[in-house]
Amino acid sequence: MNNKLVLKNIIGFVAVFFALALNTAKADLPDFRDLVKQTSPAVVNISTVQHAQRTNALSQQYGAPDDMPEIFRHFFGRQFPQGPRQPRDHTSLGSGFIVSEDGYILTNNHVVADADEIIVRLNDRRELEAVLVGADPSSDLAVLKVDADDLPTVELGNSDKLDVGEWVVAIGSPFGFDYSVTAGIVSAKGRSLPSENYVPFIQTDVAINPGNSGGPLFNLKGEVVGINSQIYTRSGGFMGVSFAIPINVAMDVAEQLKSKGKVSRGWLGVVIQEVSKDLAESFGLDRAAGALVVQVVTGSPAEAAGLVSGDIIVKVNGKDVYLSSDLPHQIGRLRAGDEAELSVVRAGKKKTIDVEIGALPDSNERLLSSRDTPSERQSNRLGLVVRDISENSRSGSSSNDSRGAETGVVVAEVNRGAAAMAGVIPGDIITMINGQRIQSVAEFDQVVADLPSKRSVPMRIVRRGQASFIPLRVD
Repeated sequence: MNNKLVLKNIIGFVAVFFALALNTAKADLPDFRDLVKQTSPAVVNISTVQHAQRTNALSQQYGAPDDMPEIFRHFFGRQFPQGPRQPRDHTSLGSGFIVSEDGYILTNNHVVADADEIIVRLNDRRELEAVLVGADPSSDLAVLKVDADDLPTVELGNSDKLDVGEWVVAIGSPFGFDYSVTAGIVSAKGRSLPSENYVPFIQTDVAINPGNSGGPLFNLKGEVVGINSQIYTRSGGFMGVSFAIPINVAMDVAEQLKSKGKVSRGWLGVVIQEVSKDLAESFGLDRAAGALVVQVVTGSPAEAAGLVSGDIIVKVNGKDVYLSSDLPHQIGRLRAGDEAELSVVRAGKKKTIDVEIGALPDSNERLLSSRDTPSERQSNRLGLVVRDISENSRSGSSSNDSRGAETGVVVAEVNRGAAAMAGVIPGDIITMINGQRIQSVAEFDQVVADLPSKRSVPMRIVRRGQASFIPLRVD
């Protein structure tokens, strides 16, 4: 009898424990109902129309005018039994949100690009024609304006204070289903994508699909912290990786578009690469971090400030540059004429360099020159046969385009050895080894002869016009 009582008490205790645990779990989960009610009125559906070029097929083929009388068309036989087929207009759908009571709306540039008509549908089912105030393809942002007053608006948050793991909510029109709500967490911050170098994207696992583009990403306070922009997918649909433009970046772009009609970004004028573990060792760093300068653009702010190839930029105005992609994010948000303090590591020593930021040009032309004569040499301890760069090879006659190499030697032959193991190929231009610039074959031979054994040293090469550092280890 006592055993039954004990068992009953145990079962009761376990039941109470799981009930409390379940209630606690429910209490920890966010409730999005009030947030959705509060914010949905300021979210809009955006539809666009791009008119097709309408031409009469009879006119195209025979030069006949569109208003030719039907009796004359009869003599063209059966070429046009039912008249020409007209191309169709192209339509697209997206999302956006209202940022001011007088009708300014933010969305993605790709939602409204090349549109002839832009229609904004509000939460109360009103449809208003919008005009494009300005667009910035580099950040994939566009500002629209509708003719209306006293519109509901979103509350803007601070994307810099967003934490990884924080709950976020998206509202938009995936596949045209208006005001769909999805939720998830922030997966990462400061993501760089190949198509947008100046946007430190917020990565989330919020379900985003075609039609969500341009819609808001909210935190649990109901503040907009991002603009849903892209997804990573192999299927065309959501696969758990979504990207949003931080609202701080978006509003900076929007204010410039409203005031000046274009966006100005800071420019340093360097080509950079990631610092790998082997490169960090070769440069004498205690960890793999920073942006490694592989090329300084002629006439750039970086050249004027004294930056050189081989410098590793580790901070901008006191803010860490952990990944190389952090540098364009930080420099891009500065303005032309701003002073920036760069912390760099040069030859293993920390150095501070002050630079006046320039304006990002439309295209960066790197004009570099040299005057050397060819001279074939024998293979050395790296297993390389190199020669001086001639005017012909400098103009691109070698197998790899040598434009972009200020000075150096061109690799004519790669034999078995340290260079082959490092990935050097014929046509590469070697401009620096172990912090020492190479201007001739004689200098190359001397530097190679003095290289330390059994440790990595950095070697700068230019391949097809692109400069990079590779770790070189002579055993």
